[in-house]
Amino acid sequence: MRTAPPILISLAAFGADAVRRHGQRHFAELARAAGADGVEVRGELLSGEDGELPALRATGAVRVYSSPEGLWDAGGALDTGALQRAFDRAEGLGAARCKLSIGGYRAGSAASLAELRDRLAGSAVELVVENDQTPAAGTLGALRRFFAAADAAGLVLPMTFDLGNWHWLGECPLQAAAAFGPRVGYVHAKGVQRRPDTWIAVPLEDSAAPWRAVLRALPADVPWAIEYPLAGDDLAAVVRRETDVLRAAAALQQETALP
Repeated sequence: MRTAPPILISLAAFGADAVRRHGQRHFAELARAAGADGVEVRGELLSGEDGELPALRATGAVRVYSSPEGLWDAGGALDTGALQRAFDRAEGLGAARCKLSIGGYRAGSAASLAELRDRLAGSAVELVVENDQTPAAGTLGALRRFFAAADAAGLVLPMTFDLGNWHWLGECPLQAAAAFGPRVGYVHAKGVQRRPDTWIAVPLEDSAAPWRAVLRALPADVPWAIEYPLAGDDLAAVVRRETDVLRAAAALQQETALP
């Protein structure tokens, strides 16, 4: 039987305005008390106040740090400053994983891939690369080329697989799961609906996409994180309900898995 995935909450799910008003520590404690196995701290929602990272670390809930920066800058150079900032914050938070996108990576950057490999050597923090909502860092083609080049350079990186982001770029998440499933080390669970001008993130059970089929194609022994809006008068009850949805999906996956 497969190991049940830890169920995390990306703190952005509580809404940027609310998080900036109350702080990520407040929501980390709420999520943990409501039954989540941990949280993902968002770099774009850090206040920068003294003592913020140690206070978040003290909750014992932080599992992932998400950086809003890309690994490569717009000119195609490895952004060593962004990488250092991300890992310093992850270490300060006590996070086991640090999530970034590839940013402006361009094919043929063998030297920068080797530099990244060397910088990651011996680190206690695991780098996980996310499919974001940009053509350069979120399409199947771009990520296939990146991971193939990284593997060739001896840089074997796990992936953060965001179920919803593929839709923003017109990609099929089921095809993406077939292409990248074995290397997925972290999952962002996100339902989607189509509006006239864009896609929006929604709870899984309200999704227009086949999220259960996608999850069945992904590893069930890596963390699954909720990254869709969590709102209501009783947020603790909302967290309990939505984590139960993911746990039920994981249990069904285990029951139907071949021995």
